[in-house]
Amino acid sequence: MARDESIDYLVVGAGPAGLQAGYYLQKAGRSYVIVEAGSIPGTFFTRFPRHRKLISINKVHTGWDDPELNLRTDWNSLLSDESTPLFSHHSSRYFPEAEDMLGYLSDFATTHDLHVRYNTRITSISRPDNDFVARTEDGSTFRAKRMIVATGVSRPYIPPIEGVEHAARYDEVSVDPADFTGQRVLIIGRGNSAFETADNLIETASVIHVAGPGSLKLAWRTHFVGHLRAVNNNFLDTYQLKSQNALLDGNIEYIRRNDDSSYSVAVSFSRVQEVVKEIRYDRVILATGFRFDASIFEPECRPELTIKDRFPAQTDAWESTNVPDLYFAGTITQVRDFKKSTSGFIHGFRYGVRALHRILERRYHGTPWPARTLDATPDGVAEAVIERVNRTSALWQMFGFLGDAVLVDGDGGVRYCDEVPLDHLHTAVADGRFGDVARYLTVTLEYGADHDKVDPFDITAGRVSQQSTAGLDGRYLHPVVRLHTPGGGEEAQAEHHITENLENEWDSEEVHRQPLLRFLSEQRFLHGRLGGHDHDQVPAGRP
Repeated sequence: MARDESIDYLVVGAGPAGLQAGYYLQKAGRSYVIVEAGSIPGTFFTRFPRHRKLISINKVHTGWDDPELNLRTDWNSLLSDESTPLFSHHSSRYFPEAEDMLGYLSDFATTHDLHVRYNTRITSISRPDNDFVARTEDGSTFRAKRMIVATGVSRPYIPPIEGVEHAARYDEVSVDPADFTGQRVLIIGRGNSAFETADNLIETASVIHVAGPGSLKLAWRTHFVGHLRAVNNNFLDTYQLKSQNALLDGNIEYIRRNDDSSYSVAVSFSRVQEVVKEIRYDRVILATGFRFDASIFEPECRPELTIKDRFPAQTDAWESTNVPDLYFAGTITQVRDFKKSTSGFIHGFRYGVRALHRILERRYHGTPWPARTLDATPDGVAEAVIERVNRTSALWQMFGFLGDAVLVDGDGGVRYCDEVPLDHLHTAVADGRFGDVARYLTVTLEYGADHDKVDPFDITAGRVSQQSTAGLDGRYLHPVVRLHTPGGGEEAQAEHHITENLENEWDSEEVHRQPLLRFLSEQRFLHGRLGGHDHDQVPAGRP
């Protein structure tokens, strides 16, 4: 039955990000509705991944009893003040099944009594005045002051290749290995979906080639979990150990169908002076990823797209760059840290949604960013920083993107704010949204400079001694503290690297705490002018 409804927030999509947004809106007592085209939360997971195994880890036995620490190895649970439900209640598998995610999301929505309208497909979104108007298939309308779009990347990305229509798409191709018995198969794409598909065919296909431009990037080296994961790289063994399969480094120029229903594919190889070779295949599969679908938006409120038109362009507040009051949540926010951190994945964007909620609360409801007061002493600041880096899951998961902020106010008071997007922090401090700030620290967890250019298993590459105070030389994840002045943007006045540690425990008095205290004292962070730097501090501009 058609109906009209007016609300403050319309959340489009009841996947993980939409439910996370709904949770925080409900906790704040805001007027909201989540609309979902499917009959259950997380409809995406009824189809994907095609081979049903998730690559988001679910480590149940950590040896910790701290819920915050446990989120470092739980990549699937959503955030809640109640720490329930947890994904581990639905599966104990390290790599769980997609069906486990479906059960978990339904449990989360039910447990927190979220306002979800299922079987509600939005057909158009317009903005005839200040409000957004969303129309559904059954003729209902939702009028909302603000929108949070959490629909994910729902349309396949089709690269501009001549004859690409001859390729079977990843989202449609058969997943039965028997259908490829004895065949020569080309898979176009270099991501996890391509290698997941290749691994599925190893026992039946006669030849498998995986093709794409550039060098293959491995997640264990780059620390970007969207690059090829070890769980999907069995195919590389079959290539390097000479089992008829191969990785082709190059571009596909065309796909042509032959009279015998085979395909001729031209590959321009990158490593051999762009030599072009035509290769025959029985099947061609396209596994080149997905993109955001903006077609439901009318021209007056259609968001601009970026990165080959795959994602909506966003400000440092996850707002559309051209449509005010239109916000984004979930995997489509990876445009903010593209192929660097974890905004494209649940274990990253769950914290992004929480930060977005804090931005919305401050912008529209006058609620300041949560903060706690510290003792205005080097010891008080150091103690807070050391406590946080040893416990936080947010900075751990969204390394180099979210940061804690230690704010020194004009009257000398010190406030500590958790989990602020760094680019947003710098602009918000500069324009006074965090109050009268004289200077401030950012606290992050980061990998060392050029960490993705070093083989972590090469013992000749060197790794900092855990007893060294030369934290700047660390390659592995470690805390970084930077000193900023309002209006200075991302450029830091000075920075201090806390030495990396094998167990990620930065609590040594001599190695971790005392060097941080010296940094705070020498930089006169709490009063006076900015000072010099020592061996593990670097001036602005150094990477």
